Amino acid sequence: MNKITIIGSGSVGSTIAYTLTVQGIASEIVMIDINEEKAKGEALDIRQGVPFCTPCSIYAGSYEDAKDSDIVIITSGIARKPGQTRLDLAQTNVNIIKSITPNITKYAPDAIYLFVSNPVDILTYTFCKCSGIPESRILGSGTILDTARLRARLSEYYQINQQNVHAYVLGEHGDSSFVPWSVANISNIPANAYQKAMENTDGMLIPPLNYADVEDYMRKSGGNVIKRKGATFYAVSISVCHIVKCILSGIDTNMTVSTMLNGEYGISDVCLSLLTTVGHKGVVNKLNLPLTESEHAALVHSSECLKEIIKKVQI
Repeated sequence: MNKITIIGSGSVGSTIAYTLTVQGIASEIVMIDINEEKAKGEALDIRQGVPFCTPCSIYAGSYEDAKDSDIVIITSGIARKPGQTRLDLAQTNVNIIKSITPNITKYAPDAIYLFVSNPVDILTYTFCKCSGIPESRILGSGTILDTARLRARLSEYYQINQQNVHAYVLGEHGDSSFVPWSVANISNIPANAYQKAMENTDGMLIPPLNYADVEDYMRKSGGNVIKRKGATFYAVSISVCHIVKCILSGIDTNMTVSTMLNGEYGISDVCLSLLTTVGHKGVVNKLNLPLTESEHAALVHSSECLKEIIKKVQI
């Protein structure tokens, strides 16, 4: 039995619930929202399709119903509007998290908490400071979606299976994120050398890999989706369900999620994404990738950008 509570039944929360159900990841899903009717409607809509999926009990409930949850996923908050940065949302969503925290931790003190709302690094940090839950059981979705976008772009670039692409986005889930290209590879071939390794391109015209263009694509992807359709929720939901599946499987998996730093790379008292081992108990380990000097500087810069925001919000 795997019980998951989702707080927030907007586009992201409801799509996560739908994806968890279709993938057969959870046996029980509780949906909680300040708009109770919305939560009931979303749960009912998904529940009526369950006969064609792995059996799952999905329903709308209250904080009390979160009792014995293995994982609590928090998607509550005001969504980012076109042209708005994730950090513009900070104070409003920090206040929402602060109001939710005592209610949910009262009933689910042993759960692993997974933050999805933006700005995800700031909200993860807020919960670490306010909840009393051990830091090992608190993580944010961080740059896992940015990493997926990066890998998707590189797979398109070289027309290769996305699962052959091993590259990461570190730092803030936002404008100061960066790609440590020194460790990026495709099937163990350095990303910038892959083109030369290809013997038969079948007439494909592949321009030299432009790091700046790829990073620009990755950073602007969310904004471009919001501009076109008003919100992003499919890719983030698939990413969150990947995290959940790895936690529940108990098989330790490395991924880029946001956690509290305590001296890694000389950085402390801020949440951002590093390559992190996630398992049944939450955060198992953090991996210190062999960054170059410039990549380490980019990570420090990202941490400083987030600390500036932390100074400006009331936590």
